[in-house]
Amino acid sequence: MIDDPMDRIAAALERIAPAPQPEPDFSVAPAFVWHVDPDRLEPVQRVARVDLPLLVGVDRSRDTLLKNTEQFARGLPANNALLWGARGMGKSSLVKAIHGKVHAQHEALRIVELQREDLPSVGRLLNLLRDAPYRFILFCDDLSFGHDDAHYKSLKAVLDGGIEGRPENVVLYATSNRRHLMPRDMIENERGSAINPSEAVEEKVSLSDRFGLWLGFHPCDQDQYLEMIRGYCDAYGVEISDADLRAEAIEWQATRGARSGRVAWQYFTDLAGRRGVVLAD
Repeated sequence: MIDDPMDRIAAALERIAPAPQPEPDFSVAPAFVWHVDPDRLEPVQRVARVDLPLLVGVDRSRDTLLKNTEQFARGLPANNALLWGARGMGKSSLVKAIHGKVHAQHEALRIVELQREDLPSVGRLLNLLRDAPYRFILFCDDLSFGHDDAHYKSLKAVLDGGIEGRPENVVLYATSNRRHLMPRDMIENERGSAINPSEAVEEKVSLSDRFGLWLGFHPCDQDQYLEMIRGYCDAYGVEISDADLRAEAIEWQATRGARSGRVAWQYFTDLAGRRGVVLAD
């Protein structure tokens, strides 16, 4: 029996406190997704990705990011990377495809997906990764910051690492439609209303400067668009003549009002469905 009131309060708090989360077992999967409330790393056994050779029109970015990732997986110095540019041109697909390729040779390479809205928890995530005997690509997809958005300050914990420094076994790959991670009108408004315009947005704009690699993705032309689809057809065994593919694919892009790698995959998915071809691995 507990007689001391403080002991009773402590015992009651201990009973209602959530049980401590077990240490993550990074050996169970090649990929993980970070969640909060409570903090946990959910394993992902099968990553949704396409093979690296199927990504057309991104040769320079592919080669640069692949070399950087291979260096990192071997325990050598490597840069954080910002993949920015046109929508649907394979930024996130490239990150996942390169992880898959490099992981095949370096089993200890892991990829951890971090949602933008969970950036304030990144310090706790880094503490879980810091001493693990693995190498981690921290992947933040579709990263951008709007007006009065302070999440970018949390990102500096990954890029600069604060007093402890960024963990040696962690590198950040982020994708964004914006080169400077913030809207252009926000940059111009703050410059125009500031006493010292050159310093008004320096803190936010300089965030992108902290990425060692800037890899740009630009809209594809029609030949690249058709080449993407032909590559999918060959890889998955979907038979169609060049003339039919060209006519259907161009009509498909016209109805979408856009031409990109994403639109190419959407057309191919429709084509494979009509031809009765299953796209399972």
